[in-house]
Amino acid sequence: MSCDGCRSKVEKTLNAIEGIDAQVTLFPPQAIISMEEHIPTQKMQEALSAAGKYTIEMESGHKMESVEEFADTETKKSCCSTVGIHGHKHEQSKENHHKIVAGKYYCPMFCEGDKVYDKAGDCPVCGMDLVKAPEMSIAKTQYTCPMHPEVVKDEPGSCSICGMDLVPLQVEESEENKTYTDLLHKMKIALLFTVPIFIIAMSDMIPNNPMMHIMDMKSWNWVQFILSLPVVFYASWMFFERAWKSLVTWNLNMFTLIGIGAGVAFLFSVFGMFFSDFFPEEFKTSMGTVHLYFEATTVILTLVLLGQLLEARAHNKTNGAIKELLKLAPTQAVLVENGVDKVIAIDAIKKGDLLRVKPGDKIPVDGKIIEGESTIDESMITGEPIPADKKKDDAVVAGTINGNKSFLMLAEKVGAETLLSQIVQMVNNASRSRAPIQKLADRISKYFVPIVVAVAVLTFLVWAKFGPEENALAYGFINAVAVLIIACPCALGLATPMSVMVGVGKGAQLGVLIKNAEALEKMNKVAVLITDKTGTLTEGKPSVEKVFFVDADENELLQYIASVNQYSEHPLAQAVVHFAKAKAIVLSEAKDFEAITGKGVIGTVNGKRVALGNKKLMEQLKVAIPQEMKSQVLTKQKLGKTVSYVAVDQLVSGYVLISDAVKASSAAAVKELMRKGVEVIMLTGDNSNTARAVADELQLSSFEAECLPEDKLRIIQKLQAEGKIVAMAGDGINDAPALAQSDVGIAMGTGTDVAIESAKITLVKGDLQGIVKAKELSHAVMKNIHQNLFFAFFYNVIGIPIAAGVLYPFFGILLSPMIAALAMSFSSVSVISNALRLRTLKI
Repeated sequence: MSCDGCRSKVEKTLNAIEGIDAQVTLFPPQAIISMEEHIPTQKMQEALSAAGKYTIEMESGHKMESVEEFADTETKKSCCSTVGIHGHKHEQSKENHHKIVAGKYYCPMFCEGDKVYDKAGDCPVCGMDLVKAPEMSIAKTQYTCPMHPEVVKDEPGSCSICGMDLVPLQVEESEENKTYTDLLHKMKIALLFTVPIFIIAMSDMIPNNPMMHIMDMKSWNWVQFILSLPVVFYASWMFFERAWKSLVTWNLNMFTLIGIGAGVAFLFSVFGMFFSDFFPEEFKTSMGTVHLYFEATTVILTLVLLGQLLEARAHNKTNGAIKELLKLAPTQAVLVENGVDKVIAIDAIKKGDLLRVKPGDKIPVDGKIIEGESTIDESMITGEPIPADKKKDDAVVAGTINGNKSFLMLAEKVGAETLLSQIVQMVNNASRSRAPIQKLADRISKYFVPIVVAVAVLTFLVWAKFGPEENALAYGFINAVAVLIIACPCALGLATPMSVMVGVGKGAQLGVLIKNAEALEKMNKVAVLITDKTGTLTEGKPSVEKVFFVDADENELLQYIASVNQYSEHPLAQAVVHFAKAKAIVLSEAKDFEAITGKGVIGTVNGKRVALGNKKLMEQLKVAIPQEMKSQVLTKQKLGKTVSYVAVDQLVSGYVLISDAVKASSAAAVKELMRKGVEVIMLTGDNSNTARAVADELQLSSFEAECLPEDKLRIIQKLQAEGKIVAMAGDGINDAPALAQSDVGIAMGTGTDVAIESAKITLVKGDLQGIVKAKELSHAVMKNIHQNLFFAFFYNVIGIPIAAGVLYPFFGILLSPMIAALAMSFSSVSVISNALRLRTLKI
């Protein structure tokens, strides 16, 4: 399965088998099946084979024999990788199910999940214009000579013919602008011909009707007919094409209603003009001509076209976050080669290149400073306005802006590996994922159009039977058209994806990277936040205060423990290594190295078996700790210090005292989260005394110390079993299982790649304030979605009955199809405009 249509079809097929109750999910692609009695999977496979090219297998992964036979070259293709209704090839992302391929076209309502197309067109389900997915990298700048355009180079310089300075080539007009420009041209044509038709039709309202002194009504009808042809068959013909496709494929949508409504009005008018004798008197004017609706047809189509034009303009803004992020990447860099500075294109940079960053320049790629120092504005990446001081060996990130000093940097990550590129890709993927709340709109949209058509038919029949005696059929016809035109499932479908797209982009600007829409929705419901200590609540940059030793040479002991720790990525281990190197200790090779998660490390150095870790590690190795040392350690732990015991050949030789300062922002963030009703619990592998000191300082709800990864996992599962929505914040490898288990995993951007990969939200700055921002953003986006859904539901609930004429018996109010078209067009625009308000959100 590769789209929601597949999932729905598979679920329906399985449930059609007697004795089976199946629930099918797309991500992961699995079916949870309950049976009254055992039914062979062979029978399920036969049903699925009849329904399409689907295979089913047991969860263990062992395929049935019949599946192997069934899975020939043709059937191994995804149902969504064949040729679609437009003759365009669709593709499904292979890397992850939310990824939209850059440069491809997708439906903004995601009717077919992640299905994409090679060419522009319209969605075969909802009929809306397909939108081009933005490129994930900045366009390569080329340079040309203003006098000799045939000279094109990848880098700036001088013309090889005349010597003039080369200038950048003009960038082609974006796909969104092309769509907008095309619609604008059609809009001008539609207005040019619709306005005269409208004036002619409304001339009856002018005293003495001066138009009738020029020509009679029959002649003016011919003028209206001729003027309507460019509007119907050029400017708005695409609406009828979409309506026809929707009927052929039975993917009924808003264009079905527009096509039927405007089409019937136009055909009625043409028929009435040529064959007026076929119509009863109630359809005729006092001059004997039939009431024609050329003005209603053209005004309706022009207003729908206006709505499409405004939507195209708004869609261009929803991708604004990605475009702004891409603008952060510079196009050039200064390469230092053999002591000479050379300007090169950004995509020519390789790992290990030496780059010079001048004052005011953007950092070209990720790397570290190797000479000089400066202050760097990282607000575009972290969301924090205060520039960061950077010195030798500090990391710098692509897209951030250098201050007033120059420095040399080493390129470490280039191209798609840079943090900026990863942020752009994550924002692109997440903004096109589906939130669970969207299922409600999907279910309603499925039945919406048939119900509206039925209401329109019923409206006509009721008016024909109970309407005014003179014009009952005419009233019925006009009101039925108004019902068809005013109903707009488009607004319902746009309500969720527009808010998600803008919200995810806003999050990226705040330094909150959201992996998918589900995480964005669940964050609003989080009741418990589980947080790690080191690197999450604390700075994550522990430093060794002192090494206490017993009957051992201090330098020798330091060499032992640093040599073992050089193979570990844990912050505490790195602190020991840095401390030893600062004292010029030469490290030795450690053999039989082993990192015991949540306890410590062991290895053999110079023939000595060395262990460094907490009390649990000593107990596991059956190493006795002297009582006097236990008392000393307890005193240090109560001060919030972390202590690691050192054992050499099964004898305790001392301990290492490590401190890790609590982040200045942690207390304020915890307080704000608790004010919002979120219970904050710290789970740490550190000892209870150190954990208590940190918990008391931050006034946490509660804490648990000496937690192994499986303990964190168990506690989260217990809280989830109580019905609580749990978020987990962590930054280490040992946090990965808990991050994956939690409802919303939140990784610190300063942490390990494994933690970031396991999480659903990443905080670029690695700061708990980012969780507060994520919570507020989630609340704002969900509020925005609910507003959009209310607008869409309320609009249709109120609009359709009014269009049907329920107010006429009481107030004499009828809704003109032209007014219905105007309201319908602006309903979609109002939803998009409301979503765009999130761009100005202050957090």
